[in-house]
Order: sequence, then C-alpha cells, then structure tokens
Amino acid sequence: MSDSPKYWFNIRTRQVELGLRSSSEDRIGPFESEAEAAKAEAIVKARSEAWRAQENAED
Repeated sequence: MSDSPKYWFNIRTRQVELGLRSSSEDRIGPFESEAEAAKAEAIVKARSEAWRAQENAED
C-alpha cells in the first residue's frame, strides 16, 4: 500500500475527491486512482451483487 493520497467518491456531491476532504458519511473509498473512484457506485453495486449471490449459494 502506498503513502500517496487516495481518491474518494462523495455520494452527496457525486464528485471525486483527492484525500479526506468530506465527512466519512459522504465518502466511498479509498481508491488508488481518480478513474476508479469515479466508478465507485458501480463497484459497490457489483460487490453487493456478488456477496448476495455467494450468500444465496451458501443457503
């Protein structure tokens, strides 16, 4: 893991931020790149769907 600042996606403003600029309640992240942070909502959705599928398979 690098010591460089991380990128975050602010769900309230719908903007990518560099570093810890907003409240933790409004942030998704951290991400290594601005491009990855811009896709935060899609990444979260995909992970949620994968976890749901895994839970359903375990039941």
